[in-house]
Amino acid sequence: MDQTPITHWFLENTLEALQLFKCLSDDTRLKTCLLLAKYEELCVCELVEALDVIQPKISRHLAQLRSCGLLQDRKNGQWVFYKLHPDLPEWAINTITEAAKHNAEYISECEGRLAAMQNRPTREACC
Repeated sequence: MDQTPITHWFLENTLEALQLFKCLSDDTRLKTCLLLAKYEELCVCELVEALDVIQPKISRHLAQLRSCGLLQDRKNGQWVFYKLHPDLPEWAINTITEAAKHNAEYISECEGRLAAMQNRPTREACC
């Protein structure tokens, strides 16, 4: 999908620690990023199931994470998939990835719901 002007600006400028931690300061946004660090890519419906929140709430948080430049999305038919933005500075990706590794209990309930989810969308390679 096209980058918003805010995301475009963000990617052209250096991410500072304060910006990253402000973007992650909400439980839903933090868990979303930790899950994406572990699973690489998830669909909106998978995030709704894993986080046990309604779709409008997760969509609002995903929009905030996109506007911060932390996430990238792609559409595949009816599904919208999200992943950590590949242009994030290495230190930011490492921070999120390490947080996911060392806080497994924090996202364990989310992972259990995700593992139990029926009819998960299939992933096809992006062009």
